[in-house]
Order: sequence, then structure tokens, then C-alpha cells
Amino acid sequence: MELSSVVLTTGGSVGFFRLVNAGVGRLPVPETARRNAWKWRNIATSFVHSFITAIWAVLCFFRHPQMAEDLIETHSMFSHALVSFSIGYFIYDFLDMVLNQKLSLYWELLFHHMVVITCFGLSVLSCRYVGFAVVALLVEINSVFLHLRQMLRMASMAAGTLYRVNSMINLGTYVVFRINTLAWMTRWLVLNRDKVPLLAYSLGSVGLAIMTVMNIVLFYRLLKSDFLKSSTRETKKEKEM
Repeated sequence: MELSSVVLTTGGSVGFFRLVNAGVGRLPVPETARRNAWKWRNIATSFVHSFITAIWAVLCFFRHPQMAEDLIETHSMFSHALVSFSIGYFIYDFLDMVLNQKLSLYWELLFHHMVVITCFGLSVLSCRYVGFAVVALLVEINSVFLHLRQMLRMASMAAGTLYRVNSMINLGTYVVFRINTLAWMTRWLVLNRDKVPLLAYSLGSVGLAIMTVMNIVLFYRLLKSDFLKSSTRETKKEKEM
């Protein structure tokens, strides 16, 4: 894919998610979410990105299975376009937070986005490690349920069956598509150390280390919020009876 195509795809993605955000703003918003309408629109837009990217990433390996055997050089236009498309989303979301929120509240996400934009950007420009980037985007399968969880909480539906089922699926996909995927990517990077230039190896190692720590912390927060607290309440009730 030529540079002009990368710029067009990435720029088009930024514009697309801007339109998605505006479209969400025109839809009915749950009364309890109106207190923070920006966050509702932001999460809904992220949900759309995760839904599209999750399906796209799986299709990349389904349509071009050779990519799984060589994550460095082998890729298709379809997978290259996916990474460019996702860069556009992360650029859009980065700007949305910078322009509309206090940086101190979202510094973790902003840092995460900078790392992703840098790593993915180098990948699409060099046309190398595209397969590795697509593997990284498999985490978006979990993000679908993670964003849905946030939206259900904002809509005051955290006590319903839908939320409970989503919480279980969320934790399950979190382990499989976030923690396990990051562990597999780290292992792959170490085993292929001799095939990766020092700069790419260093950048990838630091990025994966940061992502791993962030994901473990988030997993604990999710577990504590959705399961440990409810278990503690049930234990207290049993003691009182």
C-alpha cells in the first residue's frame, strides 16, 4: 500500500469516527448517562471501532492464513488497511480526549494511544510486522464486551441479567484475547529476537510491558468491581442471618 493510500485510509477513518460520534449524539441517551454525555458518545464510538475491528482482524487470518506463519513480512492489502483504519481511530480518540477532557483524567489512555499510534504507524509505513499488529488487534474482541459493560453501567443496568452475562463473557474474553494474546506476542518477540532490528525490538518490548501491566491492573479492577464485591456482600448477608 502506497503512502497516499495509507494517509487516505487513516484520514478517512478519523472522519468516519467523527461522524459516528456525531451520529451517536443524535440518538436517544439514557437519562442516567446524560450527566456525562461526552463519555457516553466516546464509549459508544469506541464500541463501534471494536466491533468492526474484531471481525476484520479475524477475517484477516481467515482470508490470508499464511500471515500467521510469518508475522513480519507476510501480509495482505486487507490486513494493511485494517491497521491503517485503526490508527485513524486512535488518532481521533486521542484528539477527542485532548480537546474535550482534562488530561489528568485520561493520561493512561492518552499514553496508550501514543504507543499504539507509534507502533502501528511504523508498521504500515515500513510494511513490516503488519501480521503482528493484526494479532494485537484481536484484543478488540474483548473490547466489544468491555465497552458494552461501561455503557450498561452508565445506563444504570448493572443489576440486570444482561450485565451479569456480559461481565462473565468480558472476563473470559479478557483472559483469552488480552492477557493470553499479550503473553503470546511477548513470547513470539523473544523467540524471534534475531529477526527483529534492535529499535523495533526495544519499542515492541517496552510497549508490550506497558500494555501487560495496564491490562493486569484493569483485570483486577474488573474482577473486584463485578465479582469480588458481590461475593463480599453475600458473605456479609450470610453472617447476619
